[in-house]
Amino acid sequence: MAIFLNADSKVLVQGMTGAEGTKHTRRMVQSGTNVVAGVTPGPPKFAKAAVIEAIDAAIPLCVVITEGIPIHDTAAFFQYAENSGKTKLVGPNCPGLISPGLSNAGIIPGDITQKGRIGLVSKSGTLTYQMMFELRDLGFTTCVGIGGDPIIGTTHIDCLAAFEADPETEVIVMIGEIGGDAEERAAAFIKDNVTKPVIGYVAGFTAPEGKTMGHAGAIVSGSSGTAAAKKDALEAVGVRVGKTPSEAARLVREVLAAL
Repeated sequence: MAIFLNADSKVLVQGMTGAEGTKHTRRMVQSGTNVVAGVTPGPPKFAKAAVIEAIDAAIPLCVVITEGIPIHDTAAFFQYAENSGKTKLVGPNCPGLISPGLSNAGIIPGDITQKGRIGLVSKSGTLTYQMMFELRDLGFTTCVGIGGDPIIGTTHIDCLAAFEADPETEVIVMIGEIGGDAEERAAAFIKDNVTKPVIGYVAGFTAPEGKTMGHAGAIVSGSSGTAAAKKDALEAVGVRVGKTPSEAARLVREVLAAL
């Protein structure tokens, strides 16, 4: 099985007629994605009418807000879609999500992995790709890039809960980064709700205090949001945390071999 996105999912592409939108839409279709509509380039207000129409017609949609769409343009859009109960919002500022062999929504390369037994949730798009590639021989049920902004739609916890409920996901990989407390909250959720093995990686151990690193949410303020604190919180609930992405991938192999 896959979480959130499968062969039956209907996908709307915001900005489909631009050069990049056209390229990625073609790539998504080649991956098996059921693209049902596209909207002209512009802020999400242009996509909102199409989404509202789909929701009113009881058509489930997967809407992905990818790189370069500012959060202040999407807040009301998020609220409406979430309240509908029929739409899953991923992002903003994320690479999207892919269920290999079934569907691909966003800008994640569709040819660097295959269907398998691992579930992946990551704040970082680049590290999503790296983990997919490093474990390409084992494969994934679904890979979700949730984005690294302070306010996002789908969270680590949403994905952890979905992977826990998915019978085909045997091990979960969770990639976090400095800033905020999402990883600490995820650790508390894992302690009480997740029985499957979780492997973690936290980016930003050498990040300087007070400087935003890449994502808007990746900033350390005093003792809050450090990679070390997040690693400690995860390890305290039994999550094995790699010192590098490659070490995290090695830990996944060890866990799957033991299973």
